[in-house]
Amino acid sequence: MPDIAEIQQAGGNSGLSLWRKPMIRAGLVGVTGYTGMELSRILASHPSMRLVAATSRQDAGKRLDSIYPFLQGLPGADVILIEPDAAELARQCDVVFLAVPHGVAMETGAELYDAGVKVVDLSADFRLRDAEVYEAWYKEHTRKDYLPKAVYGLPELYADEVKQARLVANPGCYPTASILGLYAALKNGIIQPDDIVIDAKSGTTGAGRKAAVGSLYCEVADTFRPYNIAGKHRHTPEIEQECTLAAGSAVTVSFNPHLLPISRGILATIYTKLVSPLSQAEVQAMYEDFWKDAPWVRVLPAGRLPETRNVRGTLFCDIAVSVDQRTGRLIITSAIDNLCRGASGQAVANANLMFGLPVETGLNFAPLVP
Repeated sequence: MPDIAEIQQAGGNSGLSLWRKPMIRAGLVGVTGYTGMELSRILASHPSMRLVAATSRQDAGKRLDSIYPFLQGLPGADVILIEPDAAELARQCDVVFLAVPHGVAMETGAELYDAGVKVVDLSADFRLRDAEVYEAWYKEHTRKDYLPKAVYGLPELYADEVKQARLVANPGCYPTASILGLYAALKNGIIQPDDIVIDAKSGTTGAGRKAAVGSLYCEVADTFRPYNIAGKHRHTPEIEQECTLAAGSAVTVSFNPHLLPISRGILATIYTKLVSPLSQAEVQAMYEDFWKDAPWVRVLPAGRLPETRNVRGTLFCDIAVSVDQRTGRLIITSAIDNLCRGASGQAVANANLMFGLPVETGLNFAPLVP
């Protein structure tokens, strides 16, 4: 059972007292990847949610702070890693985060869902609403009947649905930056839905923590390269799915990712074609009005452009809009932290909503600069 703190005296000698709410017990399947590492960091300082169980086949039996020494002395550091076991996680946890590969999450997520546990899945297994689209880009989907149960977890767009959900599909990192960047323009119908080019760059943590030659320091330092361009990257259908819903008609994007020689961060430069001429001031005012109630979406003043260092380690998405009058294009630039906003921090934001907490609980971080 969750620990309930003792009655806390409030108001000096006023005689008033308050109960602290029980801690939400969180589990983490796949703790040893970068998203698992980031989740451990965030949950260590969360005021209402505590990591009580974490799994790793390779490191089962070890304390969490033995593999992540930065957690020493913090809440959750003494968690003993266990083998993945849905029944045991269901016994210990109120919510479980799945930081495991595509294909694995669908089975574990379904088992936990059936056991009455709330699930936030950081893989792509429940993001795409159409199973045939998923199978065209990933692999066979063995839990198709759970797709209608899942809510796409972009809090600015689906907070009300997430509050009622027991299974949330956490968005991908590139899609988060791209969808938030494009959403206001598509919703207002000011850009052509079939002429969108997304030129996006990510830090190396986006490639995962597994040992791979292409991710070694000497392979990524002092160089810059594209990968999976020309419609080959698996985030393409996720971006098109949500952008189509925003536009109300089919949206096609040319999504082209690149690997930056930095550890974390995404910068997307999005090239669009205006439907009719608009001034810089008109587009700027439209974006500022659209996102005025979204504290994590910061529309930058005209003339200022996003930088990854200004969102590092946060939930912020910095967006700038630039009208190119000569070509009739609207250039949208969008920056996020791929690990926090693009994965683990967003997952915790969704869990907050699922348990009736303010979405920002434990997540109002200042950027990690320099």
